[in-house]
Amino acid sequence: MKAAMKAAMQATPRAVVPRRAGSQRGLAPRSAAQRGVALLEAMLATVILGIGLLGTVGLQARAYSALSDASMRAEATMAVEKLLGVMSNDVANIPNYALVDGATPNATLAPWVAETRGYIPGARIVVAVTPELRRFRVDATIRWTRKAGGVENRHQITSYLSN
Repeated sequence: MKAAMKAAMQATPRAVVPRRAGSQRGLAPRSAAQRGVALLEAMLATVILGIGLLGTVGLQARAYSALSDASMRAEATMAVEKLLGVMSNDVANIPNYALVDGATPNATLAPWVAETRGYIPGARIVVAVTPELRRFRVDATIRWTRKAGGVENRHQITSYLSN
């Protein structure tokens, strides 16, 4: 029986396995050349993800800084608008609201200056009152620095109040 099986196997042609193109030139088979590619792709994806996350964190920090500056500008605008409202109700004493840079505010202006410095820490305030024909020109300037060594912000509003 063994002899019959052996004869049958020899009579049946064997399946021919095609050679890979790389193996004909003496190169390693394709599966050996692909080893480590998945790890390389994963490492590259991690690096790209890391760069993207660093960029996102940087944008977040800049957005926070811009939001803080905008908040301070809004506080400065509201403070000056409040002062102008008080001045328009006290037209006879408008020259008393003048304040030069670095000077101590008088009793008329001191509460407003204290309140403004409470909202804008380290604020430097200048209020210039210029009499004109039948009106007063009021230039209110508030300057502040948000962080040490940072750029000084300056917010100025000019208004005219009639006698």
